[in-house]
Amino acid sequence: MNDFIQKMTQHVSVRDFVDEPLPIATKEELLIAANSASSSNFVQAFSIIEITDTQKRQQLGEIANCPEYVVHSGAFYVFVADLYRQKCLLEQANQSLVGIKNMEALLVSVIDATIAAQSMAIAAEELDLGICYIGGIRNDLKQVSEILTLPEFTVPVFGMTIGVPTKKNGPKPRMALDQKVAQNSYDIAKFTDLTAYQQLTAVYYASRNSNQQQTDWLQKNIDFFSEARRPDVGAFLQKQGFVL
Repeated sequence: MNDFIQKMTQHVSVRDFVDEPLPIATKEELLIAANSASSSNFVQAFSIIEITDTQKRQQLGEIANCPEYVVHSGAFYVFVADLYRQKCLLEQANQSLVGIKNMEALLVSVIDATIAAQSMAIAAEELDLGICYIGGIRNDLKQVSEILTLPEFTVPVFGMTIGVPTKKNGPKPRMALDQKVAQNSYDIAKFTDLTAYQQLTAVYYASRNSNQQQTDWLQKNIDFFSEARRPDVGAFLQKQGFVL
């Protein structure tokens, strides 16, 4: 296997970092990697906000219920799905905003932000840094929006904390490729045959180095999706100008 791809297979979320800021040159490299990502129709519908203010970083960490590794890492960024630029362009051209209000436009901006973030994550791991996505900032989108003074037609999608790892868990076992990959049509039988994966993940959770659990991937997903999470997201999107 190619060395770079082999390194990608070792990805883990890191939650223990050296509590020192990353060098400016390193952060610039990470941002260049993010900014070089693919973008739908080259609309570049995302923004990145680095949180250097200690109080704001603490607030965001508390909202996400993980202040320790949001505050005590090398850098923390918030990735924003951002159509505010396009809103300004349309208004300057005396055009309707209907093209940025719909779900397709919102989806484009969320995907742009996500691709940029993953480009940064891959670059960080190539530099032997660790990363953790922080989706918990969506626990209170209204407050996060206020902390970051976000305008309309923007959505804070997630944060990313980055730094030099002090501890890393082993990679979690992924589904086999044939449980996710098919040719020409969706393979219901293969994609939902999870018996072997249930057994594999049960062994993983019971024997991993920390936070051992008597569970498996199936049970975790049943528990996770047994209730509607963050039900206020829709109302926030409407407040930001999107039509659901």
